[in-house]
Amino acid sequence: VTTDHISPAGNIARTSPAGTYLMEHDVPPLEFNSYGARRGNHEVMIRGTFANIRLRNQLTPGKEGNVTRYLPTGDEMSIYDASLKYAEGQTPLIVIGGKEYGTGSSRDWAAKGTLLLGVKAVLVESFERIHRSNLVGMGVLPLQFVPGESAATLGLTGEETFDILGIEEISPREALQVRATRPDGSVLEFKAIARIDSPVEIEYYRNGGILQTVLKRLAQPEA
Repeated sequence: VTTDHISPAGNIARTSPAGTYLMEHDVPPLEFNSYGARRGNHEVMIRGTFANIRLRNQLTPGKEGNVTRYLPTGDEMSIYDASLKYAEGQTPLIVIGGKEYGTGSSRDWAAKGTLLLGVKAVLVESFERIHRSNLVGMGVLPLQFVPGESAATLGLTGEETFDILGIEEISPREALQVRATRPDGSVLEFKAIARIDSPVEIEYYRNGGILQTVLKRLAQPEA
């Protein structure tokens, strides 16, 4: 999964959530332009996160694009619409992926959009260096399978409910215990490496991101 899959820069489709939003605000399709041209509009960019037409979501096998299943009902809908429903139920989200997740051109919106959709953790086999750092900067927990393990080897389908243990006392590159509860109630436990690689990144993560860390420091009275 590349940064272009996560936050595409191409043209905005008329039938996409971003296109629908623009038309609701009286922007005609001929003036949609591209996600890259509208990167200053967070409403468009949130709706464009994971909107690449070639994205393949294992929750909707055989289909490509901005589609997922809302798991409480199994209904198929756009990733953005599903995120709103999960937010209504105060359900934090996790992304599961493969190798070199986030490779490609560095796009800050690939991490921003992920956070704003309600994603709290990204669990993959390996990360592209800059995207991993950007996730930490947004307060999203990057988790990496231990060598030799993956979603496929562990039999993860994405339908599980995940509990990540030990976050409160997390240390750089710590192996955290992850508990995955399947729809039938059975439980799988495995280790995942917290790819928070330094004490400074630990501070960023605990504060909810770089911006919150800076604001916290500014709010502290000078000695």
